[in-house]
Amino acid sequence: MEIRYDPKHNIAYLRFRTSDEQVETIQLSDEVLVDIAADGGIFGVELLNANEQLGFLTDSEIRVTDEATGETVCLPLKL
Repeated sequence: MEIRYDPKHNIAYLRFRTSDEQVETIQLSDEVLVDIAADGGIFGVELLNANEQLGFLTDSEIRVTDEATGETVCLPLKL
């Protein structure tokens, strides 16, 4: 997974696949677009007005929690 952020335009892109493939974009709202891969899986999600939606610009880390084990990993965030 890769997260990209463009501070100039305040857009974040969460990419779930590493391959370059054709996608179909579905607009879920004024601020959320989802790219669907040819096999029907989610390729990525684009968030407009990203800092409001994610709040990650005010946090110093990203927390990833495994719901099965309850284990949390904290990744430092430097922008």
